[in-house]
Amino acid sequence: MFNRLTAGLLASTMLAGTAFAETKITAVMHSGLRVLDPIITTAHISRNHAYMIYDVLVAQDSQFQPQPQMADWTTSDDGLTWTFTLREGLVFHDGAPVTAADAVASLNRWAQRDAGGQVIMDRTASLEATDERTITWTLTEPFVPMLDVLSKQSAIPPFIMPARVAETPADEAITEYVGSGPFRFVEAEFQPGLKVVYEKFEDYVPREEPADWMAGGKVVNVDRVEWVNMPDVQTAVNALSSGEIDYIEAMQVDLIPLLEGDPNVVVEKREPTGMQTMVRMNFLHPPFDNQQIRQAALKAITQEPVLAAMVGNPEYYQVCGAILGCGTPLESTGGSDTLTQGGGEDEARALLEEAGYDGTPVVIMAPTDLVALVTQPVVVSQALRQAGFNVDMQPMDWQTLVTRRASQAAPAEGGWNIFITNWMVPEISNPISNPMLNGRGNDAWFGWPTDETIEGLKEEFIDAADAEAQVEVAARIQDHAIDNVLLVPLGQYTLPQARRTTITDMIDSPVPVFWGINKAE
Repeated sequence: MFNRLTAGLLASTMLAGTAFAETKITAVMHSGLRVLDPIITTAHISRNHAYMIYDVLVAQDSQFQPQPQMADWTTSDDGLTWTFTLREGLVFHDGAPVTAADAVASLNRWAQRDAGGQVIMDRTASLEATDERTITWTLTEPFVPMLDVLSKQSAIPPFIMPARVAETPADEAITEYVGSGPFRFVEAEFQPGLKVVYEKFEDYVPREEPADWMAGGKVVNVDRVEWVNMPDVQTAVNALSSGEIDYIEAMQVDLIPLLEGDPNVVVEKREPTGMQTMVRMNFLHPPFDNQQIRQAALKAITQEPVLAAMVGNPEYYQVCGAILGCGTPLESTGGSDTLTQGGGEDEARALLEEAGYDGTPVVIMAPTDLVALVTQPVVVSQALRQAGFNVDMQPMDWQTLVTRRASQAAPAEGGWNIFITNWMVPEISNPISNPMLNGRGNDAWFGWPTDETIEGLKEEFIDAADAEAQVEVAARIQDHAIDNVLLVPLGQYTLPQARRTTITDMIDSPVPVFWGINKAE
């Protein structure tokens, strides 16, 4: 008996020693993770997950310049043939080498869902693997923003998966989660909406260049990363102070004072470009299948009350009517006066009367567990009610909303009329990649507008002779997007992040990443 007890204690001690030696980061992200397929959704939490386990051919650095990641490239003099060559040493988490055939299958699936990918495919003659490491992409006419689209950080990045996974139809979720990225997804420990676990992928070979936004070497210095969901930010703040967690991705501004005197915690702005928050309407069903009623909703809303309720401190928000973002090269604010200055309620009422609005309920999906989206539906609902809309605001968690927004059912049958979402400014600053500016009906982003005018304007933007011509087209895109109400911009904001001082060397990036980070014992 003594020997058995001794052996058991020795084994427990060894296991404890192994666990103690493991370097682990515990993070509270902005949302729980449920949707694991980053191609069928533009939810940022699914994108963040994808960057942990997948890689991309081309990545964007902090100067918004495309850089080689999985592949280098060349292009023909006429701009019609793009050749991508995979770098050596790329392997999937199951040990299989990454091949050009995997990349081609992944790109084809991505292009069915992404606005920029759809435009590229309009000009594609062929996309094929010409050998194990070479992808040859032949166009019918030049596409100057090719690398900008392929290297974009979000909505939707072209993540590379094994061909057998990428052959899943683009409207169905994948069921196997094998990537070639710096971390491996630990599926056995996944608790949807509650906890996600990643382990360092020992066979990942990072690039030699320093990490710079999503480009450069993805060097992993920790053994394990756990995302735990704490919908109550106060609970997360207490856990950070006590050392139970290491990092909070999105802080409520009004809770910052609780951490200001803690020498073990740093609160900081790590989002270098800010976010845009916005209303998206459903074009398929009444009442927003009517342009005048969409315009009435836009006129009813003023940004300042939305931002004040959402963020509180003006230091962290900016009134901004630009569809493509304020502070960007293509900034234009045409048509947004009532949004930024107010005073549109009477015009909204007149438009509703002229359109013959019959009181059809407006179903607004309202997430209850996302700091950055809790207040906007409340303020928008009140503004619409004051203008004469019949509003049905329905609370739900974010992951339920992410699932439900994909439904084209009538609002009374489980569909919706409005939801509010947020985008990083870089991902909406180019009209080719901006999901809200996709007018391809059922192939468009959730809301499904059929808008031939916006598609024609994007073609003009692609063919523009120079930057000055692009700015002129972008101004017309702004005017049309506001007139047809492809979205209602609600302004820009930044939510600070918080970390323990034991966490160092975090990469400043619009996307929170966990390579490069060190954790002191």
